[in-house]
Amino acid sequence: MTATPGTPGPTGEATRRLTTAQALIAFLARQYAERDGQRHRLIAATWGIFGHGNVAGIGQALRETGPAMPYLQGRNEQAMVHAAVGHARQSGRLSAHAVTTSIGPGATNLVTGAALATVNHLPVLLLPGDTFATRPADPVLQQLEVAYAGDVSVNDCLRPVSRSFDRITRAEALIPAALHAMRVLTDPAETGAVTLALPQDVQAEAHDWPAEFFAERVWHVRRPAPDPYELGAAVRAVRAARRPLAVVGGGVHHSAAEDALAAFAEATGIPVASTQAGKGSLRHDHPADVGGIGHTGTATADDLARTADLVIGIGTRYTDFTTASATLFQHPGVRFLNINVTGFDAHKLAALPLVADARTALDALTEALAGHRADPAYVTEYTEAKARWERRVDAAYATPDPGARPTQTQVLGLLDELVTDEDILINAAGSLPGDLHKLWRTRSPRQYHVEYGYSCMGYEIPAAIGVCLAAPDRPVWALVGDGTYLMNPTEIVTAVQENLPVKLVVLQNHGYASIGGLSEATGGERFGTDYRHRSADGDFTGPPLPVDLAANAASLGMRVLRAGTVAELRAALAEARAADRPVCVHVETETPGAGQGPPEAQAWWDVPVAGTATRPAAVEARKEYERHSAGRRRHL
Repeated sequence: MTATPGTPGPTGEATRRLTTAQALIAFLARQYAERDGQRHRLIAATWGIFGHGNVAGIGQALRETGPAMPYLQGRNEQAMVHAAVGHARQSGRLSAHAVTTSIGPGATNLVTGAALATVNHLPVLLLPGDTFATRPADPVLQQLEVAYAGDVSVNDCLRPVSRSFDRITRAEALIPAALHAMRVLTDPAETGAVTLALPQDVQAEAHDWPAEFFAERVWHVRRPAPDPYELGAAVRAVRAARRPLAVVGGGVHHSAAEDALAAFAEATGIPVASTQAGKGSLRHDHPADVGGIGHTGTATADDLARTADLVIGIGTRYTDFTTASATLFQHPGVRFLNINVTGFDAHKLAALPLVADARTALDALTEALAGHRADPAYVTEYTEAKARWERRVDAAYATPDPGARPTQTQVLGLLDELVTDEDILINAAGSLPGDLHKLWRTRSPRQYHVEYGYSCMGYEIPAAIGVCLAAPDRPVWALVGDGTYLMNPTEIVTAVQENLPVKLVVLQNHGYASIGGLSEATGGERFGTDYRHRSADGDFTGPPLPVDLAANAASLGMRVLRAGTVAELRAALAEARAADRPVCVHVETETPGAGQGPPEAQAWWDVPVAGTATRPAAVEARKEYERHSAGRRRHL
């Protein structure tokens, strides 16, 4: 860089003359996160797609910085954020990526990824280019003019989806803004997307920076301890409960509290159900693990939830899929005890709050409950129910005919045969998350990577790249339906460019299977959910479209293995797992017959049905909707 270390500034301190962009990249390269004595590079790399607004600022700074700040080339701005999120989650939120874009559409393409990061409490630093701060020409290319507010740009779309937003309109403003950004990224309660909007003229402006701004800085990720009063109330609540149930969310993984959870479950005998984000907190074969909970949960967990008198939420924010839209927890006197690092989530459902780090709180609660055990009859009840559910999983996974085309659940069964503790599965949208939540036998804490806070189609492939970067020695599988593949296949090119051995499994069923089923259940009769030609009456009932996703993946540089039968798929998956470069396994799935496929939903989910309709399907669906919604309750 064009730095002049040691040059005295106006008050005698050492300074470095750099552009704002150069100063930012130099600063980011020297930031670290630390927890439990383990230090990690906080901003491990910067993703970028360059255009006017960042090519001569951040782009030039990255070129001069070289290996001190690794650069990753993306193909879609939203996908770059997904890749950064995958990296952050796999890194336990202790390492993040930055993402830089041009102004205009490059910046607005960040919004979906930013929302996903913030919803899931995962750190990512967004550096979108912005229009000129000095306004030498107004408007410039891609500038949105807002007549009532001259300081508004399209980047303001990022405000509601960011945990922190700042616009750097003067070079010297970068110092407090950058320090604040690092604080938020490493705050276990506040973290999410952090946006620093960078006007293109300010990026290129030279400035004398205090040398200490570039000193190595370590940000400690704290573990807040529980308040003694709240801990005492929690202990009394657990001791008084006859049918307690723990519901664990992503906060258990974020806190690395899996061992503490296992110790709590083993000491107390309390069963543990998991949300999508919390799945894998216990191994599938741990005696206390009763599987997923809620609309996509197991019969074991959901039946326990209906009769639980105390629900112990650990690191969960209780989405409608978890609570079955407020119809699941039906015990007349049910109470909630919520362990969460944020007071906002700890107080949900009128709960007793235990505001603390999940691991610290579980350790304290386990110690305070010494000698307390759940009723042996209760333990026997859920143990036997779990065994019954496992037999249902075996039936769904069974592949009796090796020459047949596999169903979607049989694809999961074949993967289940193959993987070990090391493998990581990534998914986000469609019918696969439901099947995985019910059926997948998670073997290690970070094996199950299903993004269901925002459930964003197109997440899987870029997220797999981020996970590969965070865990380069582990097999990484991106499970993708045809609908989500068509949303965002472009990062295949990045996987090929970086030679990251992503194992992409594309399941072709010629339509939106999940939304198709939901449409049918709510009276929509699967309208607009199939990939088919239009028939003469204008409906989508013609033959499937001649779309070849395998050929598309191959055209983007991936090696492709086509599997038409169970036997071919078993061989293709094994070959893909052994590969040291990106591989796509393409399989056309069969519609399950009677008695096949995954178990049906074990709990309701509220999707309003038309209050008035002429078609019989919608009329009947409305009756069913009113029947289920009558069971909704407020927990006060």
